[in-house]
Amino acid sequence: MAALNGAVENGQPDKKVPPLPRPLRSLEVKYTKIFINNEWHESTSGKKFPTYNPSTLEKICDIEEGDKPDVDNAVEAAKAAFQRGSPWRQMDAPSRGRLLHKLADLLERDRVILATLETMDTGKPFLQAYFVDLEGCIKTLRYYAGWADKIQGRTIPVDENFVCFTRHEPMGVCGAITPWNFPLLMLVWKMAPALCCGNTLVIKPAEQTPLTSLYIGSLIKEVGFPPGVVNIVPGYGPTAGAAISTHDSIDKIAFTGSTKVGKLIKEAASKSNLKRVTLELGGKNPCIVCADADLDLAVECAHQGVFFNQGQCCTAASRVFVEEQIYPEFVKRSVEFAKKRLVGDPFDARTEQGPQIDQKQFDKILELIESGKKEGAKLECGGLAIEDRGLFIKPTVFSEVTDNMRIAKEEIFGPVQPIMKFKSIEEVIRRANSTEYGLTAAVFTKNLDRALTLASALQSGTVWINCYNALYAQAPFGGFKMSGNGRELGEYALAEYTEVKTVTIKLSQKSP
Repeated sequence: MAALNGAVENGQPDKKVPPLPRPLRSLEVKYTKIFINNEWHESTSGKKFPTYNPSTLEKICDIEEGDKPDVDNAVEAAKAAFQRGSPWRQMDAPSRGRLLHKLADLLERDRVILATLETMDTGKPFLQAYFVDLEGCIKTLRYYAGWADKIQGRTIPVDENFVCFTRHEPMGVCGAITPWNFPLLMLVWKMAPALCCGNTLVIKPAEQTPLTSLYIGSLIKEVGFPPGVVNIVPGYGPTAGAAISTHDSIDKIAFTGSTKVGKLIKEAASKSNLKRVTLELGGKNPCIVCADADLDLAVECAHQGVFFNQGQCCTAASRVFVEEQIYPEFVKRSVEFAKKRLVGDPFDARTEQGPQIDQKQFDKILELIESGKKEGAKLECGGLAIEDRGLFIKPTVFSEVTDNMRIAKEEIFGPVQPIMKFKSIEEVIRRANSTEYGLTAAVFTKNLDRALTLASALQSGTVWINCYNALYAQAPFGGFKMSGNGRELGEYALAEYTEVKTVTIKLSQKSP
């Protein structure tokens, strides 16, 4: 009998599938205070705010509420840590990389704790938090750990008696304002390149989901980052977030969230010290399925593309364009997928979809679903909240959607799949690009010419071909148009956290 690859006969022992990780259902929340200078502080005002479990609507704990005075203290700590001669500035680049590797090691060690906290605070399925969010965090930290000693300038040929070269230097104090849909992952996307380049940080996590960010503070201290290098101030956007955006001693700010708030941050930056701004904002992303596509693959990818993370993704495939020849079959199969999607307790290993983040988001999604019904879209399945289950919404599919409907124009940020039909490639290019957003797009086809034509024509920062949500630490991510400015991830992100300095030296014309 022929031996299979990996079998004992080939000299490789059989690899047993490890058991699935289990959440810590009775986990105690340890870190609820403001983290400045590697120490835990109460808020200057004495105020606290609650964070809730969206699955049960029960309060998890109270968090110290940071405001402008707390941001000021965090910025002073970050400025001191960035001063010439400080332990952080004297640390060589390989040592910075080692600290990032050690931080990744601690995320590996505490992976179950962090995934449990993320599920408690966001309602996302525990296995998603463990295998997607935490995996992405660990890989991103290790990727930028490797970059720490490879950030190089260039020598530039100028006149004969001059030497000219560039240095890529850290910017200074960087602000980071992170969202509630991927709290830890978006924090690491900003923190890893910032620290890799030698900056210091003041972080404000989303008020809905501060728990994993604060836990990271404890790991920052344990790893051995010098005091003041990373500071975390939980609080509300209009207070703590605004204080970061307008602060004259913050040199750069990175924000992930809504386009509306992104505009406010850019305005605040322009009215203060013209700090550098990186924005990763909303999307209304086209997913184009051509008639020659692998239909099974396209249906599954489009389904996961819109329903992943309860539909609360800036990358969500929220405009599915299907070529008319295969439209009825695509709709039929999409409905079958949606009806089988398991909604429930996010700590249950079988659950694919948890609750929406809060009442405000829940109400907005249901209001948009009602608009789809009123404007003439055909409700194929879902369209309702799950009774007696708090913030849970049934996976919803609409067919016969037209471009003028709200569900085809507005970012829903929920488990709603609008499916439209198209006749020609030129038509679908025009329609796909007729939006203020330009974050991601996807194309499903077996024709290479068609795939590359669409990839070139679509006005999006990322285009996926025969896949969806294929994100890697090595590949840059960001948007065109009102989906944002700048890029996160990959080598491109290093430019967002460094200043380029030109040094020109005149050589002596005397004989040596």
